Amino acid sequence: MIDLIVFLSLLALGYGVGTWAEKRHYHSIAEREKTTINLPAVTLKSVDIPEHKIRSAQLVHGSAVISVDYFKRILASLRNIFGGNVKSYESLLDRARREALLRMKEMAGDATVIVNVRIETAAIGKQSGRKNVGCLEAMAYGTALTVEE
Repeated sequence: MIDLIVFLSLLALGYGVGTWAEKRHYHSIAEREKTTINLPAVTLKSVDIPEHKIRSAQLVHGSAVISVDYFKRILASLRNIFGGNVKSYESLLDRARREALLRMKEMAGDATVIVNVRIETAAIGKQSGRKNVGCLEAMAYGTALTVEE
């Protein structure tokens, strides 16, 4: 009986710490997004900017590898059995994409706009024959343009 209580206590502690870390990461992302809000990142291949006004163009990229904690992975496995949305993996994907975009914007420096933005995702650490995702990598890339006023 004591072993069960210890197991459930550790499970609850791990879930709580993982939730706290995820909320902390979301808070960090939101704060950093506020500082880069004036740098648009668009999927258009080109914008209506005359070529003679473009001062510089460079490839920029950002990459993030995010993992879901072990305890949320257990809950996601249970959700896979019964069906429905797997919220822990949805938040994992959201955090990875947003973090990759932020890192790309940070690399752009004093650019005016980032065009032709693409985001690629890949599961990392998937064992053959198993469907559980270990980590998720998101990579954002685009062309940063600096335009004369």
